[in-house]
Amino acid sequence: MKFLCVECDEAMKLLRTEGPDEGSLTVAFGCPRCGRQVAMLTNPWETQLVRTLGVKVGGRAEAAEPFEQIRSTLGTQREEAFVSEGEIGEGPGCPFAAMIPGFDSTVAGDVAWTPEAEARIERIPNFIRPMAKKAIERFAQDKGYGTITEAVMDEARTAIGM
Repeated sequence: MKFLCVECDEAMKLLRTEGPDEGSLTVAFGCPRCGRQVAMLTNPWETQLVRTLGVKVGGRAEAAEPFEQIRSTLGTQREEAFVSEGEIGEGPGCPFAAMIPGFDSTVAGDVAWTPEAEARIERIPNFIRPMAKKAIERFAQDKGYGTITEAVMDEARTAIGM
């Protein structure tokens, strides 16, 4: 939230804060261009709400870090949710796989792959590769194929719509 000077259309700067005295908090802002000032006085309930939310009155001296608000609200899952560049690798698979009717990512692949088919599956992006591989393996098993070749991959692509 920012306070703007109506005359100058300039963001007002924090001048001072006082309190909370007797439950009230006073915050004064001033326009850096024309000097106009405005004060905000909170009642005890508003002051308690600000304290409960952990809001720091007056803004910050340094710029916010990327995704800082999201990171702070993730709690214990924070480290798993964000990865640094270059850390993305083979993970648990596509997070949307469970949304596909009949898709079970735990099905083991009992089908052999030719070296050409394996090279081709490696060109699929990491985050979707496990789901694509399982879908092709399931297709091959349903059709009775013992080995997945590039021709089987083409057939699966047409049938599945990949």
